[in-house]
Amino acid sequence: MSGKIKMAEAPPGQSGPGFFATSLDSVVGLARKNSIWPLPFATSCCGIEFMSTMSAHYDLGRFGAERLSFTPRQADLLMVMGTIAKKMGPVLRQVYEQMAEPKWMIAVGACASSGGVFDTYSVLQGIDHIIPVDVYVPGCPPRPEQIIEGILRIQDVIQSEGVRRRDSEEYKQLLDQYLVK
Repeated sequence: MSGKIKMAEAPPGQSGPGFFATSLDSVVGLARKNSIWPLPFATSCCGIEFMSTMSAHYDLGRFGAERLSFTPRQADLLMVMGTIAKKMGPVLRQVYEQMAEPKWMIAVGACASSGGVFDTYSVLQGIDHIIPVDVYVPGCPPRPEQIIEGILRIQDVIQSEGVRRRDSEEYKQLLDQYLVK
């Protein structure tokens, strides 16, 4: 261990001797960005790559996402990895609906994003047909570096999101579009 501690970059604001002032959105965004509780929903090979991503070699903990949650009620990031059969669609939607707000969504791999090579009647051709997706990670299966890049992109989304976005009419219309309760 090098013993070197890396501090998160401070949000824009006013500073002086002994004080720092910024907006509430910036502080909440910074805190949320660095304390993600992901819920892995893995069905196939992308899940294996995610297990590798969680290993000590890649150290996902340095991005504040090391604490996995295996209950949707305690998670704020749903990571869907692998092929989703149409029969699993209602289950996946229910898992998404059980998550508390604010919640975000990553589709990891070609199968979760677009059905991948499984262009059949029984495979969902992208999970964005049933729930909203914030970040897509390409690849079949994606390498751990690509999954980490997806985590970094979702951190950007989380930090830039305002505190009141989830109460907005635009967000409610988005959920209505997906028939999410």
